[in-house]
Amino acid sequence: MSATADNARAPRLDPLDLYDVRSMLQEDERIVQDSVAKFVDEQVLPIAGECFEQERFPHELVPAIAELGLLGSSIQGYGCAGLNAIGYGLICQELERGDSALRSFVSVQSSLCMYPIHAFGSEAQRQRWLPQMARGEVIGCFGLTEAHGGSDPANMKTHARRDGDDWVLNGAKTWITNGSIADLAVVWARTAEGIRGFLVEKTFKGYSATTIGHKMSLRASVTSSLYFDNVRVPDENVLPGVVGLKGPLSCLTQARYGICWGVNGAAQACLRAALDYCATRTLFGKPVAATQVAQVRLADMARKITTAQLLALQLGRLKDAGRLTPEQVSLAKWHNTRAAIEVARDARDLLGGAGISVEHAPIRHALNLESVITYEGTETIHQLSVGRALTGLSAF
Repeated sequence: MSATADNARAPRLDPLDLYDVRSMLQEDERIVQDSVAKFVDEQVLPIAGECFEQERFPHELVPAIAELGLLGSSIQGYGCAGLNAIGYGLICQELERGDSALRSFVSVQSSLCMYPIHAFGSEAQRQRWLPQMARGEVIGCFGLTEAHGGSDPANMKTHARRDGDDWVLNGAKTWITNGSIADLAVVWARTAEGIRGFLVEKTFKGYSATTIGHKMSLRASVTSSLYFDNVRVPDENVLPGVVGLKGPLSCLTQARYGICWGVNGAAQACLRAALDYCATRTLFGKPVAATQVAQVRLADMARKITTAQLLALQLGRLKDAGRLTPEQVSLAKWHNTRAAIEVARDARDLLGGAGISVEHAPIRHALNLESVITYEGTETIHQLSVGRALTGLSAF
């Protein structure tokens, strides 16, 4: 049989899924992916460039996000969808195909705010907050990072002391996603007992949030600084189930897991844009896609995306099996985010002069990924986490 006949019979590959990862998904997981993909195609992509250019968070999309069950999607009960880890990963992937800002919003709400309330909160706290947060009626933010601390959360200065039946909270947090639009802040602070989590309501006297502007990345995301000036927090608003850094770090593991999937969506959007542009752009008498240089670069993008997809899928299976470790998440966050930012930059370059226009997705994703590769643990931090797992020695 000739090679031509073999090629004619071979199924056409999906350029964005060369290893047919979709065939490895369960039916309910594919339904989740399809519903979120439809939402992104119809409601996110038409306004993503405009929101980025105008530095505007698309508040109008929150009701639809909630209606789809994307907030706290992995939580069982309390009005949440109760999806498995793969389902949550696919949500992140499709949302970030639209824009990293939207995935960040859902990630903070779900992994950094609803998760600690569910995992470490009292039943009264769960009943009070989780249903409202699942419906998008209460927006949360996660207060851990401080200006002087960065990658060293143990260097925390924000503190709280007991005063009768209340706590008095003082300090500041910065680079907080959703901060200025949040109704509830999950704030981590030093106490005499160790680091504790506090549910700070926006109406509490002495609490304020200011928006950080003039960003060149995640422009469609709200980023803020939080300030606590003798904020009185009732004891009923303290998370009772955890003391120490284990609390916030476990939240970060949940969020980093979502990033491992999300950046694949950004990379897929960039490869799609590059493929479309190279197919229609004619130079020296032939499409750019017909040149060896373009094909090698496109193939390299596909290689990086395929590797990242398989890493994310196995990571999700480990999570659903209860065998996930933080070091495994670090490896995937490091690899997949690095792969995505390289794909975005190369796609931007292949588009030539058109590549710097927000009319095309690659420049927007490339700029957004500069933040994603930094937050939730810088690339170096994740490399050192893997290094510690390999050697048994900490270089922190």
